[in-house]
Amino acid sequence: MSRLRQTRLIHARHKHARLSHAALVLATTLLASACATGGGAAGSDTANPAKSAAVEVDVPSIQRPSGETPQWWFRDGAAQAAERGAMGGRAKNVILFIGDGMSLTTVAAARILDGQRKGGPGENNRLSWENFPATALSKTYNTDSQTPDSAGTMSAMATGVKTRAGVLSIGQQPMRRDCAGAQAVPMLTLWELAASRGFATGVVTTTRVTHATPGATFTHVPERNWENDTELTDEARQAGCIDIARQLVETRFGNGPDVLMGGGRKNFMPVSERDPEYDDKVGERLDGRDLVAQWKQRHPGGTYVWNAQQLADAPANGPLLGLFEPDHMQFTADRPRDGAGEPTLAEMTRTAIARLKQNDKGFVLLVEGGRIDHAHHYGNAYRALTDTIALSEAVQAAVDATSAQDTLILVTADHSHTLSFVGYPKRGNPILDKVRGSSGEDDGNGHYALDQLGLPYTTLSYSNGPGYVGASAQQPEGPKRFQHTVSGVQIPKNGRPDLRNVDTQDPDYLQEALVPTAAESHGGDDVGIWARGPGSEAVRGSVEQNTIFHFLLQSMPALRAELCKAGDCDGNGVPVTLPEPATFRE
Repeated sequence: MSRLRQTRLIHARHKHARLSHAALVLATTLLASACATGGGAAGSDTANPAKSAAVEVDVPSIQRPSGETPQWWFRDGAAQAAERGAMGGRAKNVILFIGDGMSLTTVAAARILDGQRKGGPGENNRLSWENFPATALSKTYNTDSQTPDSAGTMSAMATGVKTRAGVLSIGQQPMRRDCAGAQAVPMLTLWELAASRGFATGVVTTTRVTHATPGATFTHVPERNWENDTELTDEARQAGCIDIARQLVETRFGNGPDVLMGGGRKNFMPVSERDPEYDDKVGERLDGRDLVAQWKQRHPGGTYVWNAQQLADAPANGPLLGLFEPDHMQFTADRPRDGAGEPTLAEMTRTAIARLKQNDKGFVLLVEGGRIDHAHHYGNAYRALTDTIALSEAVQAAVDATSAQDTLILVTADHSHTLSFVGYPKRGNPILDKVRGSSGEDDGNGHYALDQLGLPYTTLSYSNGPGYVGASAQQPEGPKRFQHTVSGVQIPKNGRPDLRNVDTQDPDYLQEALVPTAAESHGGDDVGIWARGPGSEAVRGSVEQNTIFHFLLQSMPALRAELCKAGDCDGNGVPVTLPEPATFRE
């Protein structure tokens, strides 16, 4: 071969190699671009199932807030869930955990307390739901209130429709306590839909089962306080309104909840009946109805229990009604002193799941740590945090009892509170103690951080509430103790108290409050959402609170199909039309 021909062959091979390399680079670039944009590259669906399942739902533009209607809220919530890919979920079961009043500050402080109780510094600890892969933020305002209440917020999560403060699972049109108006606009709840179509349903709480959060699952009232017949107004009775306890027992959506556990016995018992646990208490109903007996008659194979031992001894199947206190259940911190014995939230959660799982169609379950909120209202961080830890244990119980392959677990709060996490405490500083560290961004010396008056202060405090240090008709000036029912408040004569010799880690210590109010208030800031299981990939970003209903519904194909059968879905199978409750009533 001539030298010229050899040279030309070498040049040709180099040119072919350069072209092949360029083609490979181009192909790699195009493939990466296709994967990044969801352009149909092989494997892209499995890499991002939520994105591949994303569905667009048109939502009409309206004037806010005057143009807001229940139908608009429902469609807008459906759109927020669908565009994030919730329709890709294949859940058989859904569990909604609510920490009532569980602000992000509450989560952070409870995380640290839990970690410190385990012997660590605390900050690196995780509550059970903080191990979940999906997180989002929930905007909690009611249609008529910047800072919401539990009735309006749970109604949003139960029905997919935002509404007013103080009402349960009705549209926003009627004013609070308008009985006739409320009867015209009931909103179908996720629990009612499930029960009416043969799915198992459960409601578990540490509050009265007639309280706002549990009440929103199966009842419709324009006043959250209508928990028994004595609380109805004469006008409401004449207009045909029925109290919450009675609605829970008499609901026409299936047979109502298969599992109902919490407090509130007094609302189910006539005044002629003495409480089984407390000799000095009787039922509160004046209509003569024994709703426990009525529940037993409706559920002949069911079991009624009122203490922990009875719950432990109950048959493993059949409907279950557990009413463990005349009023709310005990705070976690006070439960050991309960004479009859109460189950923990984790025990109730395990019991509920074990029963509901026996339904082959699947189940919808609410579990509420309801007394987190009450402890905050009392200005007592210790009880709020220990009840948050109890909720974490209940969530872990649910994780252990279910599979992430078929059960969507979503954890959130209904609203926030005014608890603050302040100062620059050193790493590992006891979360309920005074700040040891610094009051500024300079280096602390490990001693108490001091305010401008030379006084120490705690890491946790409240913006308002019964912890105000001025004298009241009930307690003298200075640090306050649980339980402080406030009246006759005075401006403190001596300013802030010196906390050096005060045990701020005592369970009954009330954190200082800036503004004196009878009860500490809710906060209007966003709360967290954490999720695990089918459909959890859609839980991301910042969403309106009513979107949580749609996350749960869209992630459960068998349940959303029931709405499609009723003609409430669009061409993509997304439930977008506000359901008519009468369609699902027996």
